[in-house]
Amino acid sequence: MTESGFLNINKPPGLTSHDVVGRARRGLGIKKIGHAGTLDPLADGVLILCLGSATRLSEYVMASVKHYRARVRLGIVTDTYDAEGRVVQERDATAVQREDVERALPAFLGEITQIPPMYSAVKQGGRRLYELARAGQEVERAARQVWIEGLVITDWSPPLFTLEVTCSAGTYIRSLVYDLGEALGVGAFLAGLTRTASGVFTLEKSLPLETLLALPGWRERLISPQAALADWPSIRLDADQLEYIRHGRAIPAAETTAGDFAFAYAPGGDLVAAVQKDGSLWRPRKVFL
Repeated sequence: MTESGFLNINKPPGLTSHDVVGRARRGLGIKKIGHAGTLDPLADGVLILCLGSATRLSEYVMASVKHYRARVRLGIVTDTYDAEGRVVQERDATAVQREDVERALPAFLGEITQIPPMYSAVKQGGRRLYELARAGQEVERAARQVWIEGLVITDWSPPLFTLEVTCSAGTYIRSLVYDLGEALGVGAFLAGLTRTASGVFTLEKSLPLETLLALPGWRERLISPQAALADWPSIRLDADQLEYIRHGRAIPAAETTAGDFAFAYAPGGDLVAAVQKDGSLWRPRKVFL
């Protein structure tokens, strides 16, 4: 039997995302496993594992909106922007009030520009930035556009506070916290991070990997592609359209169809393809069935 689908894992702090994948491969006896969205070793929370043919959908699952609970420490800056780094600056943050932070937050909402931290997996010149950083090199990094949907303070215990973040894929929470600290004039680092949701995958419905591996019926925890992609636009194909799409041919797009990207499903509900709007046609971008 070939297992295919997604598993919603609650990653503990201290493990890399690759560590979790390795343990899952060994524990489940399945070689074809990947993940949809890296979590830093420091972070815990939702890590989506893709099994079997579901690995072909990782780019779409990875692109979903993310929700984080960030623990922010004011008054200290580290070289990694988080608790694992070396302290490079300390400033007095005793005067900072909750209202000061709340006034600073709107500047970070909407589309903003971020510069990836040196301690990140972004490649530059064929090498990971963290490799260069460990070698004592700091290089110019290309800025990237990200989207911050929401920023809410849920706990205020200075010099620590908790910030709930809703954001696009690719957002560096460490950079967000660093930039917020600079805007406040006192510096800050990310003291802890929990991913509470990624698309339809939530922390409440996640399981620690060791718990899942001990379940005789772990396959019942597999999440189907249809469920994983439930928040994406979709179209339903009839029998003729199904054959066209399966063979890489375009089909007419209904005038009422909104958006220029969707997932196409067979009459019986199986996922067939990712399709892209081309004028008045849907063209298959990636066929799965």
